[in-house]
Amino acid sequence: MTTYEQDAKTLELPWPFTGREDELEQARRSLAAGRPGIVVTGPAGSGKTRLLTEAVRGADCARVTGTPETRGLPFAAFAHLLPDAVSLHRAVHLLSGVRLLVVDDAHLLDEASAALVHQLAVHGRTRLAVAATDGVPTPGAVSRLWTGELLPRLALEPLPREDTAQLLAVAGLEPLTVSRLHRMCRGDLRLLRDLLGALRRSGGLARVPDTGEWAWRGPVPLTASVRDRLAPALDRLDADERETLDRLAFAEPLPLALNDLDLDVLERLESYGLIHVDDSGSVALAHPLHGPALRAGAGRLRARRLARTPERCDAALEAEEASLKARLEHQDVRAAPAPVGDWLLAEGLPVPAGYAAVRARCARLRGELREAAAWAREGLRVAPGDGRCRCEHELAAGQLGEATGGGVWAAAARGDIEGALAAIAADEVFALYDAVRLGAPERVAARLPGDGVFARHAEALARSDGPALDRVAEVLAQRGFLLFAAEAHAQAVGAHRDPRAARLSRTRAVALARRCDGARTPALSGLVLGDLTARQRQIVTLAAAGLSNREIAERLTLSVRTVGNHLYGAYTRLGASDRGALPWLSDLPEAEPA
Repeated sequence: MTTYEQDAKTLELPWPFTGREDELEQARRSLAAGRPGIVVTGPAGSGKTRLLTEAVRGADCARVTGTPETRGLPFAAFAHLLPDAVSLHRAVHLLSGVRLLVVDDAHLLDEASAALVHQLAVHGRTRLAVAATDGVPTPGAVSRLWTGELLPRLALEPLPREDTAQLLAVAGLEPLTVSRLHRMCRGDLRLLRDLLGALRRSGGLARVPDTGEWAWRGPVPLTASVRDRLAPALDRLDADERETLDRLAFAEPLPLALNDLDLDVLERLESYGLIHVDDSGSVALAHPLHGPALRAGAGRLRARRLARTPERCDAALEAEEASLKARLEHQDVRAAPAPVGDWLLAEGLPVPAGYAAVRARCARLRGELREAAAWAREGLRVAPGDGRCRCEHELAAGQLGEATGGGVWAAAARGDIEGALAAIAADEVFALYDAVRLGAPERVAARLPGDGVFARHAEALARSDGPALDRVAEVLAQRGFLLFAAEAHAQAVGAHRDPRAARLSRTRAVALARRCDGARTPALSGLVLGDLTARQRQIVTLAAAGLSNREIAERLTLSVRTVGNHLYGAYTRLGASDRGALPWLSDLPEAEPA
């Protein structure tokens, strides 16, 4: 059983603006002088309000917000900006002097306020920054802002996993907890913040030995946000439907067979979008939050009646491990559901070392290096001497630039490429492929399977064929090898003769590398500063050398605030949380002067 030090009461939870760089730039361009503005839509909790707040930061603007309680009151959202008993025509005239208007929760505006926003867009004197939630009733005057092409529309997707991980890194959470939170919240930032705050207050977060990070093992806290997410699912259910949902919840991580349940009840639940039935006739809850929340909210007697013992999962865990191994043999590591292992981990139950090593390997080959190291640690807690988990931990640490021992990637992390190549001894495909990643394809090309993507990578690199390297990278990415794909694109940068093709390869490499947990491999080293502006490269190089913001400002004749702003932008692009992550950049070539 994994044990952790229980002391999370003082954990700080800052919430910086994270990710969404492209969306933020699009919003800022749309709100520049001479532009009409923008409408940002997306699911609840996707960060629409925060995005617009960042986009208008420092600008002089007026703000209005729709609320459910005032939808029947004319011009309720504008009450602080308009006199009583005003007509629509008069309201447009009175607000014509407002140069920038932020409208939050526009889907909740009363009809008069919605019409006013629409008319302001028609007249075009006021730039509008409008946020509205998808999938809910919206006043026609608001939806016509984009359907009538008065304003461009930016549709936000839920925050992706890599951005969620970057956001939660400032809270010091270990990668497996980050993955669990992302899986449950599905990019809903309101729910994420509510859950994490509740875990902190309740002591649900505990220190992980040897890392100083925080882990969550155990039940889901039944916060107001969790209950809000459950309410639409439960409020409409009759007794039979609720009983079926509870049975499915306590059956997790295993599904139930279609024949074990009432078909009429299942049809209703499926029409509500609450269950999923696969081709084999297995039934499971559709949302990953619902099962844990239903179990947490069940009474003691109900839980005792429905709960099963962990031993029932042994055969399923073995099947899950076999399925993951088969994917590795077919050189396909795209993320696949692994509910049994995830459930054992979430419950704080021991994870067998063999299974943990396979999960670590899959994560490492996808480029999820910190998650790979975390899975390896879970296996080592059960079996401290397990060589497979120890090897996976060292491989992940080496590619993060954190290794201190021996082996291929520990040597590469020290800059000893020849030593790293000399350490490649195994005939296993992935081990041989390390030589290609290190830039020496000639050493292993004859030993790689001739019809595989790894052999094609070796051949393209040996020929210094930029287009072929890009094609290999695309295949690698399709199979889930995001780190390998980033490295292949990075190698293509120097192989291209066409500068435009080289720039495109660099862009693709950087985009993929950002999704790989800050991997620091030789192939990627030249990309790091290349993703920054000339001024950012200059400032980051000085910061990595140990200069303070004030010292940098004095050297470059800038204000301290300007230096801080450039560093903040650089941290976002580099995936760093603060200047403590920068020292490794000091070994890279000096940045060009801005």
